Amino acid sequence: MSQQEILLETGTNELEIIEFFVHEKTADGPRTHYFGVNVAKVLEVVEAPEGLEGSEAAAHPSFLGTIPLRDLILPVIDLSVWLSMEREKSLNEPIIVTEFNAMITGFLVSGVTQIHRVNWQDVEPPSRYVANMDTNCITGTVQINDRFVLMLDLERMLADLDSANQRQSGADAVYSEERYRALVADDSTSVRELLRKNFSEANFEVSVVGDGAEAWEKLLAIKALAEQEGSSPLDHLDVVVSDIEMPRMDGYTLTRKIKEDPVLKALPVALFSSLISKGVEHKGKAVKADAQVTKPEFHGLTRKVLDLITEWKAKPQD
Repeated sequence: MSQQEILLETGTNELEIIEFFVHEKTADGPRTHYFGVNVAKVLEVVEAPEGLEGSEAAAHPSFLGTIPLRDLILPVIDLSVWLSMEREKSLNEPIIVTEFNAMITGFLVSGVTQIHRVNWQDVEPPSRYVANMDTNCITGTVQINDRFVLMLDLERMLADLDSANQRQSGADAVYSEERYRALVADDSTSVRELLRKNFSEANFEVSVVGDGAEAWEKLLAIKALAEQEGSSPLDHLDVVVSDIEMPRMDGYTLTRKIKEDPVLKALPVALFSSLISKGVEHKGKAVKADAQVTKPEFHGLTRKVLDLITEWKAKPQD
């Protein structure tokens, strides 16, 4: 199985998720929790070698060390430990091998069920309480058959495990002499706040929302105001910055709707996601995104957005 085998038309608000589970050891016996991640992040599933255990010397108790995987040395994370569960161990446990943010990582779980095609409209955002928890790694829930599957924020998990990622926000700061306005859509609370901080420090007026549907509602309000005033949406907003994976409406669909709208197409759109790589840039181009930046490059995003606005303002608008 690989993401190359999963073909989805860009901008249809659909995704493929791989569903897996963790057996938690409880006083009443094992309890099974179901999770999902975007298939686009999964390279393969392999069987865990025998004797794979954590070490007291590890930087984090969930880190199980590394294993050889063909020409790779694969770091492996015990997902149950990071989720504060005691896993009921069993034979032939799988490791889900992922690639995103230019990193290849393995996650040990109890088992894998199957791949499901779902619509982002069916993915419900987490409750406000859960979304604001410091340790939250749940970006949404989706009902599949008779159970709820929790969508995991693996990027948040790796960022928490890698303190270097936490230090990057202070480097290479960007500042604009002119005041600009940005609408930012991202389903991760921590990423939203970091983007708000970075853009604010760069002299942006920032409005942040948690998914593409909320961003679209705000854009429709801007469109109505511009039409009422006989003005352009660029008189009220300079740029839209969007994640790709979001509940209710993903970034590809949001971008497609903006670019297909006769009024809102005047706005430049930058996609910002861990899914972006040279191999999938064609998807952003297919929905006419004006810029695409991979998620670890937070200050690179700010610089790219400033360059995009400058370029956008310099060219004639239809």
